Amino acid sequence: MESLPEAVLIRILASIPAVDLVLACRLVCCQWKNLVDGAALWILKCQQEGLTGAESQEDAENWQNFYFLSKKRKNLIKNPCGEEDLQHWGEVENGGDGWKIEELPGDFGKEFPREEVYKYFVTSYEWCRKAQVIDLRAEGYWEELMDTTQPKVVVKDWYAGRSDAGCLYELCVKLLSENEDVLAEYKSETVAIPQDNDASWTEISHTFSNYGPGVRFVRFEHGGQDTLFWKGWYGVRVTNSSVTVEP
Repeated sequence: MESLPEAVLIRILASIPAVDLVLACRLVCCQWKNLVDGAALWILKCQQEGLTGAESQEDAENWQNFYFLSKKRKNLIKNPCGEEDLQHWGEVENGGDGWKIEELPGDFGKEFPREEVYKYFVTSYEWCRKAQVIDLRAEGYWEELMDTTQPKVVVKDWYAGRSDAGCLYELCVKLLSENEDVLAEYKSETVAIPQDNDASWTEISHTFSNYGPGVRFVRFEHGGQDTLFWKGWYGVRVTNSSVTVEP
């Protein structure tokens, strides 16, 4: 192995699972450590596995982080579309007749832009809110990564009204410390959808970056109500909420 050209050795190492490269291979010798810590190996693994965007990374640490973050990327919100009723949602505030789950498009509604989404949550005639708190360490995002690299935390949500009723919508997302101190916060304006709207679905998004060390939790909260105070479920509709940690 010592006589192999470096380019050949990199190709051999690139066939090894990433976790084994970091936990085992880099301990074999100085040469292997330098290759595992360098950029070329991770560039090749990104290319082999079809991970895009790596060309924007500039140093060796970012290449490795880009690979791991790309492989781990997933929606950290559980039950984002109401497939499991209100399971996984906490701090539920059931104003009026409370939250309800309905199937798309719903009365006086429109289909969602993505075929895989076919349910939504709907609010009532007084404020309805619900929240999830995401434990980043439990999801595999270790402290050094969050403190040093500070990967982007991307938040998205979708909302819509009925075409025959006006409604209000709000989104509030907080990055929290170990002791649940607020380190960064995004709060939308109160969105007012008028009666006789077109019932189209609207995406709202925010990206947290350069938020400083110490982030351990993400708290996601959204909600709304109708503006006509009609009994039943004429308030804002929400679905396909997401929180992702990205390179």
